[in-house]
Amino acid sequence: MDNFSATSAEGRSVARWLFLCCALIVAMVVVGGLTRLTGSGLSMVQWAPVLGWIPPLQEADWQEQFRYYRQSPEFMKINWDMTLEGFKSIFWLEYIHRLLARVTGLVFLLPFLYFWLRRRINQSLAWQFALMFFLGGLQGVVGWYMVASGLVEDPHVSPYRLTAHLGLAVALYAYMLWVALGLHFGQRAGGSQGHPLLKSAVALSGLIYFTLLSGGFVAGLDAGMAYNTFPLMNDEWIPDGIWRLEPFHRNFFENVATVQWDHRLLATLVFVAVLRFWWVVRRHLVSRTIRLTAHLLLGMVLLQLTLGISTLLWLVPTPLASAHQTGAVLLFTLSLFTTHRLRHAAAAC
Repeated sequence: MDNFSATSAEGRSVARWLFLCCALIVAMVVVGGLTRLTGSGLSMVQWAPVLGWIPPLQEADWQEQFRYYRQSPEFMKINWDMTLEGFKSIFWLEYIHRLLARVTGLVFLLPFLYFWLRRRINQSLAWQFALMFFLGGLQGVVGWYMVASGLVEDPHVSPYRLTAHLGLAVALYAYMLWVALGLHFGQRAGGSQGHPLLKSAVALSGLIYFTLLSGGFVAGLDAGMAYNTFPLMNDEWIPDGIWRLEPFHRNFFENVATVQWDHRLLATLVFVAVLRFWWVVRRHLVSRTIRLTAHLLLGMVLLQLTLGISTLLWLVPTPLASAHQTGAVLLFTLSLFTTHRLRHAAAAC
C-alpha cells in the first residue's frame, strides 16, 4: 500500500475522519469536567461496558439504579437525603459522558475497518491507528479505575487517577491530531529538521500539557475552593503549610496549598512563554499561517488567564470552570498546530 501524497484525496478523507474523532474526544473532556464539577461522576456505580449503552427506560429500571447508588459511600455519607429525581439529574450527565466514549470508539473503529479493507491505509498508518485504538480502550479502563476509587470508604475519586484519566485523554487527542494534521497537509520532504523555532514550540506544548495535568490535581483536591484571592493567596505570596506533608513529594500532589500554588506558577510560566514565543515569531521569517497561530496563541492565553482567575475569585462556578478547562485544551491545540507547521516548514523560512 502506497503512502499518501501531500495532496492525496484519500489522505484528506482519512484526516477528516480523525478530526471528527478529535472533536469527540474534546467533547468527552468537557463533559467529563462537568461531571466532576456537578458531583455526577459517582452516580453510576457499575461499569457495564457492553450493556451500558441502554439507559434506564422504565420506572423499575430507575429504582434499580437508585438502589445500587444508595449502597454507595457517596449516598450514605454525602447525598443521604437525595431523592430519585435528584439522582436522575446526576445520572444523566455521567451516562452522557460514558455514551460519548462508546460513540467515539465506534466512530473510530468502523471507518478504520472500512479504510483498511479498501486499502486506503498503509501498513505504517495501520499500526498508528492500532495504537490509537489501544489508548482509547486503556482510557476506558483508567476511567473506571478512577471511578472505583470513589466507591470505597472515601466517596471521592483519587486525584492521581483523575489526573491520569485526563492526561491520557489529552495525550490520545494530541497523537490523533498530529497524525491527522500530517495526512491533511502532507509531509514536506526537505523540511525534516524543521524551522529554527521548532524547539521553542515543542517546549511550549510540553509546558502547556504539564500545566493542564496540574489542573487535574487542582480539580481532584477541590483546591480551587481554597485561597480565593489573587495574586496573593490569603495575603501571602507563599501560603503557610505549603510543605507540611511528609514525605516531601506528597505536597506536590496532595497538599491543597501547594497544588494551587504550583498551578498558579505554571500558568504564569505559560503566559510568559507564549508572550516570548509571540515576540520571537514577529522577528522571524515565517509563513502567514504560523504568524496567525502565534497571534491566536497570545489571545487564547490571555483569555485562559482571565477565565482561571475569574473561576478562582468567584468560587468555581460551573460555567466558568468548564470554560477554563475547555480553554486549556484549545490552547494546547493551538500550540500543537503551531509545532506541526514549524516541524514541516523549510528550515530556511
